[in-house]
Amino acid sequence: AKACKLIAAHKDQPFFLGVGFVRPHVPFVAPKKYYEPFPYSKMLLPEKVAGDWDDIPPAGINYKTSKNMKMNVSKQRKAVGGYYASVAYMDAQVGKVMTALENAGIADRTIVIFTSDHGYHLGEHDFWAKVSLHEESVRVPLIISVPGKKPAICDSFTELLDLYPTLSSLCGLEVPSRLQGKDISGMLSDPTMKVRKTAFTVNGRGFLLRDQDWAYIQYAEDASKGIELFDMHKDPLQYTNLAGDPKYDKIVTGFKAQLKAKLAAVRRNDL
Repeated sequence: AKACKLIAAHKDQPFFLGVGFVRPHVPFVAPKKYYEPFPYSKMLLPEKVAGDWDDIPPAGINYKTSKNMKMNVSKQRKAVGGYYASVAYMDAQVGKVMTALENAGIADRTIVIFTSDHGYHLGEHDFWAKVSLHEESVRVPLIISVPGKKPAICDSFTELLDLYPTLSSLCGLEVPSRLQGKDISGMLSDPTMKVRKTAFTVNGRGFLLRDQDWAYIQYAEDASKGIELFDMHKDPLQYTNLAGDPKYDKIVTGFKAQLKAKLAAVRRNDL
């Protein structure tokens, strides 16, 4: 509501407005009508694979598990339904902001970016919430609407660091050379454009390098707390850690070197 008022008040001048939506963060609270399309009893849970954790290093086990969170099947379904309801509620609020742009008459000259800070586990690998470096936790939505650009889907990797230089470029502002992010505005004209070959993610336990073929996770800079390697074509749900298979030693060695170089470059700030 505040964002809509600010849009109306500043519609005749350039502005930047950062609008943060609390949901779908816990607790999953929303008006009753948003829960009705998602009855708990009908919520489907991800497949549970026997021995799923056997090849995951201890550092890679998300502490928010069904057991630790004392969630039986009924509570798990309730969590999924509550999450969907919270997303639907948030989506409706985004709609109000977009309508405010239309009502102010500036929708055709306003850049809009929608994204999030992290993904969310809903029972995959029996994990919940964020924390892990697996796919469900590290991927985020990213929608960029720029006046005059046609809708398209781009499959190139990006990082959230890319938003600042991209927005600066789109607004005709100077992009500081010190930034580690990359300008991805070219994708908006050419969705086949590739800006990054890999995406780099960090959490408090380790690092992820993700490319078109592999997801490589390393816990601790010296890999002393374990590694994971997943074939993202054959195993997109990441059930089989290939890091311990000698057939993939060359790939693991390559990723270790790539990660070492990446960390050194980040610290030198020469990306």
